[in-house]
Amino acid sequence: MSSFSSVEMLQGYLKVLTDRQQMIASNMANIDTPGYHTKDLNFQAAIRRVMDEGDSGSGAVLEPASSETQGLPERPDGNNVSVDRESMLLAQTQLQFQLGVQLVKSQMHMVLSAIKDGN
Repeated sequence: MSSFSSVEMLQGYLKVLTDRQQMIASNMANIDTPGYHTKDLNFQAAIRRVMDEGDSGSGAVLEPASSETQGLPERPDGNNVSVDRESMLLAQTQLQFQLGVQLVKSQMHMVLSAIKDGN
């Protein structure tokens, strides 16, 4: 696997995380909307698609596969958004994004080193 295909897959990973972060923000923005149900991204399925598309060379262009999160307690107004749950997911997603950025930086550093050293 070349550094460029690794970077493309990492870009897809970062895109999935960005989509998930937007979905979490949307959930939090709708905390007072009667009848709103929490949505989330099927993270594993989205990452699997990134890996499959990265292998095929078509790039990692994804549509977020959102679905309502089942099993969460509803308030009397029908809303089931939990600030605590969404805050935890947001923090987790931010950490995963930071890891992805560090991996992209590492890949770029390896490419620049190879160019500099002529290897």
